[in-house]
Amino acid sequence: MGSVIQLKTKINNSYLDLKNLVEDKLELVDEKIRNKLISEVNLVDNMTKYHYKTGGKRLRALLTLGAAKLCGYKKGARDINLAACIELIHAATLMHDDVLDNGEIRRGKDTLNKIWGNQSAILVGDYLLSRCFEMMVEDGDIEVLKLLSSTSAEISQGEVLQLQHKKDVDILEETYLKIISWKTASLFGSATKVGAILTNKDLKIKEALNSYGKNLGLTFQIADDTLDYNSDLKIFGKEIGNDFYEGKITLPIIILYQRANFEEKKLIKKFFAKSNRNKEDLNETIKFLKKYNVINECYSKASYFINQASNALNIFYNSKEKEVLKGLTYFSLQRDY
Repeated sequence: MGSVIQLKTKINNSYLDLKNLVEDKLELVDEKIRNKLISEVNLVDNMTKYHYKTGGKRLRALLTLGAAKLCGYKKGARDINLAACIELIHAATLMHDDVLDNGEIRRGKDTLNKIWGNQSAILVGDYLLSRCFEMMVEDGDIEVLKLLSSTSAEISQGEVLQLQHKKDVDILEETYLKIISWKTASLFGSATKVGAILTNKDLKIKEALNSYGKNLGLTFQIADDTLDYNSDLKIFGKEIGNDFYEGKITLPIIILYQRANFEEKKLIKKFFAKSNRNKEDLNETIKFLKKYNVINECYSKASYFINQASNALNIFYNSKEKEVLKGLTYFSLQRDY
């Protein structure tokens, strides 16, 4: 990935282009979320406020707003309401993820479960989902309700499937793709498909945007998993190894285990069988990853989904919105944060 440094400005600009495209509405999404999460229970109020102060890219909300604009949505605030719904589903899954992974740091700050405990974190995540479904009912569109309900179910199934294969270094690549398709890509797909539903587009447009979002989500997750082992990007300030220390089996480890010789396989299994992995274990794993050129292979696999995402937008006429959404594919694959 020798071109990462040169592409850095272009990549980051693609995300900023989308943000600038819908910035006025994004502020309203944040306002909607803040108002919706107000609670008479102080602990709930404190935890939700803390979570949203930690920031985040709001990428899924941006995708909903951008897709709606691409489809010509102009009047009303349904795009704002549903972008907030998408963001609440994502936030709830992060809270539940941190409990399942015993995560202690997210976006550079202590996680909710580290500060307030696992029980509170799970219940507040459930609270966010409940508020989300209230907003979907208020929207009143049965197609949206069905879509986001089934998406929530897929995310849960992805979580369970991942838990089922925890520490399985010999997990099939097909199973990994199913996990990230449910856990990550399904919400990306729903975020973009909502834009077509809002504007009553035909089935081809809806499926095109769903395909764009899902393939973008697959790329985004593969890139995220790969970035965790890409020591060449340390100059950008990315702390590598978080997935490794948490014992997550992601695409780099799956491919490495397929390529490794017998003795290396034994060592990799030993690393992930341990309760805790250390810096030496990580360095040894990275050495193997470089030996078998695994990082480049992961990016190569992600490129397939990038092409699928980009091609899905060919159904639309050329426009600023289409250009921005196509440009975002670069961001998802080669971002450095």
